[in-house]
Amino acid sequence: MSIPPTTKGHAPFGTHRTWYRVTGDLASGRTPLVLVHGGPGSTHDYLLRLAALAEDGRPVVHYDQLGNGGSTHLPHRGADFWTLGLFLDELDNLLNHLGIADDYVLFGQSWGGVLAAEHAAARPAGLRGLVLANSPASYPVWLEEMAVLRAALPADVQETLRRHEAAGTTGSAEYWQATLEFYGRHVCRLDPWPREVAASFMEIYNDPTVYHTMNGPTEFHVTGTLKDHSVIDRLPAVDVPTLLISGRHDEATARCVQPFFDHIPDVLWEVFEESSHMPHVEEPERFDAVMRGFLAGLDAA
Repeated sequence: MSIPPTTKGHAPFGTHRTWYRVTGDLASGRTPLVLVHGGPGSTHDYLLRLAALAEDGRPVVHYDQLGNGGSTHLPHRGADFWTLGLFLDELDNLLNHLGIADDYVLFGQSWGGVLAAEHAAARPAGLRGLVLANSPASYPVWLEEMAVLRAALPADVQETLRRHEAAGTTGSAEYWQATLEFYGRHVCRLDPWPREVAASFMEIYNDPTVYHTMNGPTEFHVTGTLKDHSVIDRLPAVDVPTLLISGRHDEATARCVQPFFDHIPDVLWEVFEESSHMPHVEEPERFDAVMRGFLAGLDAA
């Protein structure tokens, strides 16, 4: 089967615009799958291969969150602007703009899973199912687990990372080179990285406003506004079937994901043994099978 045609556009969001792409037909009668990318401050690019899930007639929606990619860039806005509430409002606005707020499935990857879990905990009437892929339920737990993963890196890499973090020189080429040792183990284990994965990282590099403000300089050195955030106490309110996805070598370790499994009432957890943070590109065939099985179960419910 071939992937259906795509349409692209912008949803007005106050005085700003949210870029989106729809693969397939939103008028098909099939519940659309809406993809929420990570970061915060990344783009949709690294999730592009999920458009293949539209082959069976289900429309798939990608979008770039405000501040990056095809959406409005606001490099001079500060931490008081870049909030969880902003991105929740943007998601609601997009669902309403596309006319799908009464019937949709949400897929959140990494930070996108945090955002999707917060959205689901508010019990929106149109949400039919939830996928939380490679996401931490708590950033304090994430930081503790990052320390564990960092401690397993070669000693010289650890020293380079610590030295630049202490000196505030995390923008240096030497620091970036050292981060690649961690990323190659726990973010994407493919070598070379797929073009669409590299594209998202280049988008962050070209405009790091949101990533640096909310996250920090790297995945494992979280110094931004999210560093104390946790969604754990709101998870019991999630009342739709939920699929958890993580990789055996994931930076979102089992301990990071466990609270989702413990506190969401209707939940299934799939661990991808050969993957780190991106099973959708590291084990694409199994990923597609797991996703199609979950989505078929929602259709049959």
